[in-house]
Amino acid sequence: MAMTSNKPYLIRAFYDWIVDNDLTPYILVDASNPNVQVPREHVQHDRIVLNISPSATRGLLLENDRIVFTARFSGQTEQIFVAPNAVLEIYAKENGRGIAFSVDEDDEPPPKTSSSSESATKNKPSLKLVK
Repeated sequence: MAMTSNKPYLIRAFYDWIVDNDLTPYILVDASNPNVQVPREHVQHDRIVLNISPSATRGLLLENDRIVFTARFSGQTEQIFVAPNAVLEIYAKENGRGIAFSVDEDDEPPPKTSSSSESATKNKPSLKLVK
């Protein structure tokens, strides 16, 4: 059975661990991902580093399908939206400890390659009447 991505769970776990140790959680985000809404003037080489500490964000939600919060950039309040599959790293600013995710990591369950006729054949019972 295919499972959902473990990436959102790892992001939340590392976030909690970093904050519990009184450090500052940063995420490195692939800003070229279409499911990312960040202030483009702060993007460099299709990457942006975001401080997601409790003191730097408002309304932070770390959910399975999105990371959402409000933060200030150059004095302007911005609504930030990041799909978890766009997070490349989460780490502590002070010591760099955290986790990096591989760029080609498969965040979606693998597609089913069998056709409907094949699966219908496989699902038919093969019972024989014995006398």
